[in-house]
Amino acid sequence: MLRLAVATQEETFERMRDPLADRGIEVVPLQAKERAIGLTDASPDVPDVDVGFVFPTRLMEGGALDALLGVPWVNDREAVVTSRNKGGVVAALARAGIAVPETVMLSNPVSEAEVSAAVSGMAYPLVVKPNSATRGVGVTKVDDEDSLLGVVDYLDLVHDYRATGDKSYLIQEFLPDARDYRAMVVDGDCYGGVERRLPDPAREAGRWKHNVHRGAEAERVDLSPEYRRLAESVSETLGIDYLGVDLLVTESRVVVGETNARPTIDRAEKYDAGFYDALAGLIERTAERTER
Repeated sequence: MLRLAVATQEETFERMRDPLADRGIEVVPLQAKERAIGLTDASPDVPDVDVGFVFPTRLMEGGALDALLGVPWVNDREAVVTSRNKGGVVAALARAGIAVPETVMLSNPVSEAEVSAAVSGMAYPLVVKPNSATRGVGVTKVDDEDSLLGVVDYLDLVHDYRATGDKSYLIQEFLPDARDYRAMVVDGDCYGGVERRLPDPAREAGRWKHNVHRGAEAERVDLSPEYRRLAESVSETLGIDYLGVDLLVTESRVVVGETNARPTIDRAEKYDAGFYDALAGLIERTAERTER
């Protein structure tokens, strides 16, 4: 049986374990953080596996474990770094002719005048987000220039800390009333997706973030052929085989909001039939790589 190292022990691990076991793949836990990792002596808790599933989110620990394991990954370090760089994704998709929100990247330190000039052609409200955070962390909406510059002040304080690696952030147009879809692409094909919705009380209270980790609910939807092709083109453009693609849909536009190369696997009934067959095929094909 093929052995697959999975660096997350949350929902994804539990949900994929039995379906992949039915397809001849044993899912093995790989703890990538909050532990000691022996580097020079054989570490008994580094498993003997054939392939890894999604490079760990902590890149330094992931690099050490990658060297110890010596196996190929479904979504290797390059794939995870590519998707995590939100500005890079926006730029790559825009260059490929794929619709994205109007966006500008700021690299600190920049002056207030430079910030104001950068957004002079954009209409408020605007969204300010860290370039490389996930799960909606640090994302805020600003309604005017004073609010924007106040948020930028806080970012300046964070980025002034010498150990802060990523000193960039994005300012992006806000799409009011946009519906938020997460499409799941595996090995080039879209296997359905979900719509992320806030409960009515949250919306009525003025909340607008649709991240599931912030209380939104993910409901299965039948994605149109247009949305499926769009998600597949994003995967192809970025060169990432296993990808969550976030689509923002208004009455007049469909844009790609973000991507996630470490998407949480939802319950099987939220995907098309064949999802796990495709995932197992991708894992098997990755295990056959001979570059190492």
